Amino acid sequence: MSARIVFDLDGTLIDSARDINAIANACLATVDAEPISLEETRSFIGNGIGVFVEKMRKARSIPDDMQEVLLADIIARYDDAVTLTETYPGVIPALEQLAAGHRLGICTNKLLQPCKAVLGHLGIMHYFSSIWGGDNPIARKPNPAPLLAAFEELGEGPRLYVGDSEVDAETAKRAGVPFLLFTSGYRHSPVHDIPHAESFDRFEDLPRLVSQILAR
Repeated sequence: MSARIVFDLDGTLIDSARDINAIANACLATVDAEPISLEETRSFIGNGIGVFVEKMRKARSIPDDMQEVLLADIIARYDDAVTLTETYPGVIPALEQLAAGHRLGICTNKLLQPCKAVLGHLGIMHYFSSIWGGDNPIARKPNPAPLLAAFEELGEGPRLYVGDSEVDAETAKRAGVPFLLFTSGYRHSPVHDIPHAESFDRFEDLPRLVSQILAR
C-alpha cells in the first residue's frame, strides 16, 4: 500500500546541531556574549529560528531589544550552515527503500532556504516531493496546517509523520495522523511521555515499522 510519509528535519533526518551552534556563537561574538554549548543548542532547537534566538538571548542575559538584530544576523549565516551537518546513520538507505513504494515529504520549522541548502548539500533532496519550512505563509508547528498541506501535495493514501520531538508529536496529534518517534534526536522528555504509534532509534527499522502500521 502506497502511503504519504512526511518527515521533520533537524533531529530526525539530520543532526545539524554543530552547524547551528557555530552560527549561534558567531552571532553571539558580535555582541561580546559568551558562547552557548552544543547541549544548549540542541535544547533550543525545534520551535523555529525566532524561538531559538529568544532562548539563546535569555541564556546569555541579552536584552529583548536585541532580538531582531540577532535574528537577522543568524538568518544571514543560515544558508551556509551545512558543512558540519550529517544524516543520522541509516537515513539514506531507509529513504531509498521507502521512496520506492511511498511518497515522501518534509515539514519542518527550519527556514525553507536553509532546509533546501542542507538537503542539497547532503544529496537527499530528490527523495522529497513536498517541502514545507517554518517560514511558510500558513503557520508553524505545532499548528498542523503545514503538515496537512504537505500531505495534500503528496496526493492520496494513508498518512504518517516521522519526527523526534514533543513539537512533532503534538503536530501529528492535531493533524490526526500516526506519529513515529525517532528517539535519538533532540527530544527533551522521556519516550513514554511523548505520544506515538511506534518509536525507533535505528533508521534501519523504519521501513518495517511503516509496513506494520499500514497493515493494521
